[in-house]
Amino acid sequence: MAKALASQKGAPQHGEVLRIDKYLWFARLAKDRSVAQRMAEAGYIRVNGRRIDRSHASIRPGDLITFPFGQRVRIVRVLSLPHRRGPAAEAALLYEEIVAGG
Repeated sequence: MAKALASQKGAPQHGEVLRIDKYLWFARLAKDRSVAQRMAEAGYIRVNGRRIDRSHASIRPGDLITFPFGQRVRIVRVLSLPHRRGPAAEAALLYEEIVAGG
């Protein structure tokens, strides 16, 4: 019953996935969803070390996402899946920044 209620609210459940373009936009890692779509389709993003070339690639909690960000490369670990694009403080709780070489 609780799962059914949570699903009705649109909150991601254990085992659920989210499109990479939506995740990047919801987590405020991309300015807008179309930018996230273009990044994915151009092959600029890696998920768990595997290059992706489609914006509908699935993201799950625990996945590592690697992507270019200006003159550097960002690596983030997905902590949870959002159900909306909230404020920046809320978005920052969705992922953990991984520092390469640190």
